[in-house]
Parts: sequence; C-alpha cells; structure tokens
Amino acid sequence: MLNQLAKEIKEHSHPDKAKIYARFFKTGKGQYGEGDVFLGLTVPEQRELAKKYVNLGLSDLKKLIYNKYHEHRLTGFFILVYKYQKANEREKQKIVDFYIKHKNRSNNWDLIDCVADKLLGKHLINKDKSLLYELAKSQSLWDRRIAIITTFEFLKNHKFDDTIKISEILLNDSHDLIHKAVGWMLREMGKRDEKELMKFLDKHHKNMPRTMLRYAIERLDNNKKEFYLKK
Repeated sequence: MLNQLAKEIKEHSHPDKAKIYARFFKTGKGQYGEGDVFLGLTVPEQRELAKKYVNLGLSDLKKLIYNKYHEHRLTGFFILVYKYQKANEREKQKIVDFYIKHKNRSNNWDLIDCVADKLLGKHLINKDKSLLYELAKSQSLWDRRIAIITTFEFLKNHKFDDTIKISEILLNDSHDLIHKAVGWMLREMGKRDEKELMKFLDKHHKNMPRTMLRYAIERLDNNKKEFYLKK
C-alpha cells in the first residue's frame, strides 16, 4: 500500500510548482526550511490521497513522514488526522503518542498548521495541557509553533486561557514565524471575543513584535488599529 501511495504522489507531481514551493517555504542555505525538497503537489491533491490511504498502518506512516520529500510528510500527517477522526479513544491516544514522538518531522510551518489543532488540539481540549507549555519553552522553532497553533482548536470552542498564556510565553520570541503564529491566534481570539483581545493588547502591545501586533489587530476598526500602532 505504501509503494502504491508513493507511486500516486509521483504521478501528481508538478515540477514547475515544486520550484515555486521551494522558494516559498524558504529552503535556501541558512533559511528555516533549508534542504527541504518538493514535488509540487497541491494541498487538495494531498488531502485526497490521504483519505484514500487512511488505513495505512503506523509503521508505514513512519516511513512516509521520514521521507525527504515534503509532500510525503504532509500526506502522512494528513493521514494521521483522518485516522484520528475515525478512531476510538484507545486508538486516538496511540495516534497522538505517535505524533508527539515524531513531531520533529513537522519541520516546516504548513506541516504544523494543517495538523496541530486538528489532532493535538482536539485531543487535549479537555485534558491536561502541560505538554503545550513544555513545547512553548522549547529550543525548537517547530515545537513552539506547535504549542500556539494547537490552541486554535480551543479558540474554536471559546476557550481562550491557553492561547493567552502561551502567547505571553512567546511574546519575546526571536523568530518571525512565531510572531506571525501568535498574532494569528490572537486575531482568531478577537474574532470570537474582541474584548479579550483588547485586554491582551492593553497589557502587552508596547512589548509585542511589530509583525505580531499587526497580525493581531488586523480585524479591528481603523481607530483601534491606529491607537495600538501609535502606542
């Protein structure tokens, strides 16, 4: 089954798009995606393949997410999400344990943004969340991004505390990808409760990286945007 999936991934490859993706995901020397290799599949194509091969076992999934090609890894993580959606509680724990054990293979932002909230977020929403605080303090850029993006699922259920607390941990992070992720989650919180966002901004806007602040205030009215930017 794994060989057949690899064959179909190859059949869907687009060399021209692969070159564009390589630039977009910063694969050059010294960049955050250094050395990543693309085949040029679109996300919808990968989702369809993941649904088709949802019954792939975890041993084969491990091979898939350790593949050098970005699309193999993303398709593997999509499969993991779809397996989780179909699983019973015992199987769900096994899937999440697998994800955490191999989270280092989520080594670009899309591999996190398409998966973390849908898998880890759904699993932890009513469980102990100490793992997320460990990840938020990790030396790994990708661990820190997993921590904040996972909280998107909590926001969808109007649970704001963990987004706020993890955003505060990441407030002085040095990486632009974290500034964007935190700003995005704060904006999503504001879509659901503008007062909560403004409470956070009133406390922290003077110390927020500019990119984080701009993302966070994107949906506010112009007067409020101007107030926070000028301050």
